[in-house]
Formats: sequence, structure tokens, C-alpha cells
Amino acid sequence: MNAPRRLAVPAPDTPALSPLRPGRLAVAAAYLVFAANFAQVVFAPARPERLFWSAGLHLLYLGLYTAAGWQPARWARLQPAYFAGQSLIVTSLLLLDPAIGTVTALFVLLSFQAAFVLSSATRWVWISAFALLTAGPLMLHLGFLTGLARALMPATGCFVLAAYVVANQETEAARRASQAMLAELNNAHQQLQAYAGQVEELTLLEEHTRLARELHASVAQTLFSIVRHTRSAQILLGNEPALARPQLERLQRLTHDALAEMRGLIAQLRPPAG
Repeated sequence: MNAPRRLAVPAPDTPALSPLRPGRLAVAAAYLVFAANFAQVVFAPARPERLFWSAGLHLLYLGLYTAAGWQPARWARLQPAYFAGQSLIVTSLLLLDPAIGTVTALFVLLSFQAAFVLSSATRWVWISAFALLTAGPLMLHLGFLTGLARALMPATGCFVLAAYVVANQETEAARRASQAMLAELNNAHQQLQAYAGQVEELTLLEEHTRLARELHASVAQTLFSIVRHTRSAQILLGNEPALARPQLERLQRLTHDALAEMRGLIAQLRPPAG
């Protein structure tokens, strides 16, 4: 007999998790903060003679910020150089015109970006550096207490915004992990269903094999006896017709028993109703 056919259950591919990135609303808010700061520098400069340099550094900052945020994978190896360069630009802006306190918001935007693209330990090192660089130029030009007072808000904003981003990342990572676990459970359930079908198929095949053996062992033997008694009856009819009657009666009984047994086995082979 043919071997039982095994059902192949392919394991579905689990889609790779894409890295978490800021949403459109968050990106729009970041550019709005930059636009507000740039508008103050251009339209209300404290030192108009340095407007060219301030505007140029702002545009350079914007170009680098956009490039790094648009394709973070290409900038992965350049992240230390990128954040160092951006820090130098913002520090230069603060030294050019310390009176414009909104320039410190650019460090807050860098903290927001660092929270997404840097690993845990490196992230907080850079954010701490942004906070120190926020306070340094202000304390240098405005005095220790005044500069520190003006730097506290943006420096705190660096940590608060980064902590908020990290908390959202952890929540999203937990949600993705739950979805992945649910997908694995569904896959396992589908495999168990397929395996249950295999077991049912193998059980049915084993039952059919058993009935076939019984059919061969019992009914085939009965049919052989029928053939033998039929031959005997033929011989008696030719030589001693009076002795052929009992032989024909036995042949009838054997035929009736064989037919009943075959009907019983065939009934067992039929699938259950419903």
C-alpha cells in the first residue's frame, strides 16, 4: 500500500521590524520650532552686522538636520561627527548673539533627534553634552547666575523631550513584541490544526488497512471454501446426484455468510454520517 501522505505546513515568515522613527506631526513641530527661531534671527536681530553669519549657520544646521533625519541609515556611521558638527554650529550661533535665547532650542531639537537614532548609553551622553553646551556660552557672556537661569529651561527640555521619546519607543516596542507573539501563537495554532488533520488522516488510513487485512483473512478464506464446495457439488451431480443436495445447502450457507461479512466490512469503510 502507498505510504501516508504527510501534510507540509510552511512556517510563515515573520516580517522584520522597522526602526522606530518620529511621526509626521513631531517632525512638523520640530521644523516649526526651527522656523520660529530663524524668523527671530532674521527679522529681529540683536546684532544686524552678524545677520549674514547667523542666517548662514541656521541654513547649514537645517540642511544637515534634514539630511540626517530623512535617511538615518546612511548617516549611522557619521552620527558622532554629525552631532559634533551640529553642536559646533549651535555653539557658534550662541557666541555670535547670546541675547537671542531661542537659539538654545536648536539643542533641544538635536536631543529629540538623538533620542531616535542613538543607542541608550550614547544617547544620554550626547544629550548631557547638549545641556552643558546650552549653558556654557550663556554663562560666559551673561554671567554665571544669569546665564545659568536662561539655560535651565532649554537644558531641562533636552532631557524631558528625550525621555518622552524613549518612553514612547519602549511602549511601541512592547506593542510590536505583543503583535509578534500573537502572530507566533496564531502560527502555532495553525500548525496544530494541520497536525491534527494529519493524525486524523493517518488514523483513518490505519483503520482502512486493518479492515483490508480482515477482508483478506476472513472473506477470502470463505470464498475459497465456496469455490471448493462448488467443485465438489459439480462432481457429485455427475456421479451421485442424491449426495449433491447437502453439498449445495452448505454452499448456500457459505455464500450467505460471506455476503453478510462483506457487507459489514464495507459498512465500516464508509465515513460516518454528518
